[in-house]
Amino acid sequence: MCSDITPELTQWITEVRTLQQKLAEARQERDQAYNSTANWRRLYEIEARQRREETAELRSQLHALQQQIQHQAKTHPSQQTLLASITAADSLDTVQGQLEALVSRCHQLSEQLQAEQAAHAQTRQSLTAALGDAFDTRSRLTST
Repeated sequence: MCSDITPELTQWITEVRTLQQKLAEARQERDQAYNSTANWRRLYEIEARQRREETAELRSQLHALQQQIQHQAKTHPSQQTLLASITAADSLDTVQGQLEALVSRCHQLSEQLQAEQAAHAQTRQSLTAALGDAFDTRSRLTST
């Protein structure tokens, strides 16, 4: 009887070790996913801060240009309408283009973060399935 149990026990121990290795690998993948997510979040925050600073600077420049236009309008009333329309059109196009670029970058970073979260969820699901299989195998081996 001992000779029959030994091969089963050896097989069971081997399977447990294999599952422990898979568990360790899954944990490592999970940790990598967490680190990657944190890195993407940090990059997104840096990018967002830079964009806010650029937006504030552009608003300041726009305000300065508006002040110049008002000054020019006071000193040269005939040029008031022309200067206002040219400056407003140029600065609005610039701001609009930068805003579109910011929105695009935001969407891109959001999609990358969602992909990282999906990979993390998949890792968690695989880990849970491996643990369930290990318990099922252990239950079958101990009941026989």
